[in-house]
Amino acid sequence: MRALITSLFAIAATPALAAGDKPFFSLANTDFVVSIAFMIFIGILVYYKVPGLVGGMLDKRADSIKAELDEAKALREEAQSLLATYERKQKEVQEQADRIVAAAKEEATNAATAAKDDIAASITRRLAAAEDQITSAQDSAIKAVRDQAISVAVGAAKDVITKQMDAKSAGALIDDSIATVAEKLH
Repeated sequence: MRALITSLFAIAATPALAAGDKPFFSLANTDFVVSIAFMIFIGILVYYKVPGLVGGMLDKRADSIKAELDEAKALREEAQSLLATYERKQKEVQEQADRIVAAAKEEATNAATAAKDDIAASITRRLAAAEDQITSAQDSAIKAVRDQAISVAVGAAKDVITKQMDAKSAGALIDDSIATVAEKLH
C-alpha cells in the first residue's frame, strides 16, 4: 500500500502531467493533482491519528504550562507572605530599636541628673568641711592667742608681783589662798 501511494505521488508530481490548459478534474491539471495529493496527505494524517497525537501533545504541554503557572503562582504567594513576614519583623525590630534608644536616652538623662545632684551634694559637703576647718582653725588660733596672752599675763603678773611683794604681803596672799581652797573643798 505504501509503495502504491508513493508511486501515485511520483506520477502525480511529474512535470509532464502538470502542463497545459486541461479541465480541472483531469490528472493533467496541476491544481487538481495538488488538491488530491493534499487530501491524501490529510487522509494519511487522520488514518494514523496524528491530529489526536498532536492534540494530546498540545494538551500535555498546556497541562505542564498550567502546572508551571500554578507553581509560579504558589511561589509568588509564598514570596509575598515571606516579604510580609520580613517587613513585619523589620518593623518590630525598628520599634524595638526605637524603644532601646529612647530608654538609653532616658537613662543617660537620669544618670546626668544624678551626677549633677551628686556633684552638688559633694560641693555642699566640701564647703561645710572647709567651713568646719576654718572655724576649727579660728578656734585654734583664738585659743593659741588666749594661751599666749595668759602666759604673757601670768609672766607679767609674776614679774610685777615679784617686784612689789614683800614678806608680809606674801604671807597674807598665802593665807588668803589657803582659805579659798578650804572653802572650795568643803
